[in-house]
Amino acid sequence: MIFALINKPYILDLKPGKSVVEVLLNKGIDVYLIDWGIPGDEDKHYGLNQYINRYIRKTIERVKNHSGSDKVSILGYCMGGTMSVIYCALYPEDVENLILLTTGVDFGVDGTLSLWNDKKNFDVDKFVQAHGNIPAEYLQTCFFMMKPVQNFISKYINFYENIEDDKFVENFVAMEKWLGDNIALAGEVFREFVKYFYQQNLLIKNKLRISGKTISLKKIKCPVLNLIAQRDHLVPPASSTILNKLISSKDYKEIICPTGHIGMSVSDKSIINLWPEAAKWLAKRSRDKSTNILF
Repeated sequence: MIFALINKPYILDLKPGKSVVEVLLNKGIDVYLIDWGIPGDEDKHYGLNQYINRYIRKTIERVKNHSGSDKVSILGYCMGGTMSVIYCALYPEDVENLILLTTGVDFGVDGTLSLWNDKKNFDVDKFVQAHGNIPAEYLQTCFFMMKPVQNFISKYINFYENIEDDKFVENFVAMEKWLGDNIALAGEVFREFVKYFYQQNLLIKNKLRISGKTISLKKIKCPVLNLIAQRDHLVPPASSTILNKLISSKDYKEIICPTGHIGMSVSDKSIINLWPEAAKWLAKRSRDKSTNILF
């Protein structure tokens, strides 16, 4: 799994019965997960090139060596999905299948984040110069303010109304722990994401360059499963659905679920219906009985 650089990846393995990893393992799929760790001041200059050509590429080489496979299947979540798309375009020979989860591709689609990050509203260079790494508190506040009524009022009313339901309380506490377990973001990769994607939308224009190489989405020819949240407040569905028109793959499937950004990985309907279907899709496109999937 290639998770976002924001928050920690255990939302995908939150607890028994609320775990994407658990579903995949039960279907006989070998799962590997990148833990990005917590960036320190020494990491503030790390950009997309560092994360994609060093961290992701080295991890995939380790997975290939460990598993004995010459290719891996990749599942990218949100920001990690965007990096997965870039990696797949750079190194298509490494990728057997690509699964994307709430992944932005067209950052010109109207949405709260695109409005906030518009260069008329946000000077990212001054912000990064002032902070170095982007503070976890800033990121958390931004996400909370995107849905202030739900995050500060309605969810606690819901909690009070279900306080005698032990299962509800257990799930609520687990989610709250994850939501509050934020980490800083390397300053340079934040700067590049804001500039290259939200402000210039270079990816869908085939003008994004990483380490001197232009990223062409037409180089993505492997099977692609695109999982989209219908009520996603972070990644508008239109930002993801355009992918099918930009790649060369003849094996493309899209599933749009009536849930939100986080619900795709923890809601009961997703765990019961979506992820067994995704595992079945993956198994049919894997050459070995045991499939290696990098999350």
